Amino acid sequence: MRASRDSQVLILCTTLGGEAVKRKTWIITGVAVLAFGGILSLFEDEPEKTTAESPKPSATAAAKPADKPSPKPSKPAGVPSPDAAQTEALIRALRAVEPGLVAKEDRAVDRARNVCLDVQGGKDAATVQSNARARFEGGTVPSLTDDQAANIVTAVKSTFCN
Repeated sequence: MRASRDSQVLILCTTLGGEAVKRKTWIITGVAVLAFGGILSLFEDEPEKTTAESPKPSATAAAKPADKPSPKPSKPAGVPSPDAAQTEALIRALRAVEPGLVAKEDRAVDRARNVCLDVQGGKDAATVQSNARARFEGGTVPSLTDDQAANIVTAVKSTFCN
């Protein structure tokens, strides 16, 4: 009888011990999940302030003609942009530096506009040249020399960036 009672106590202790282990496991798992979530929140991008400031249109609001998307994306204000004649001159000048620079003419013009921003922003000549080189290198033009980068800056200045 005593052996039977000892086995019952042993079974009861094992069962209670198992409950404690399960509880401990759940607590550790919960803490780990919370810690992981906290770490992930450190890498979350900050929400744009413009979306918080401007109310979102409701689904029932009527669409206004001004709300329709334009066929071409608009250029940001303050960024110099060449007109058609200046664009042609810029493309010719860039092609003379390296034909691969104008494989995608729209991309070349956008990059040239950014070079112009550097010039108008008062950056020193070495920085403007280094930035131009970084912007135009890659893809069809794996590398540019310092002279080619200087010629790109000259092309931008002489065509539309006064």
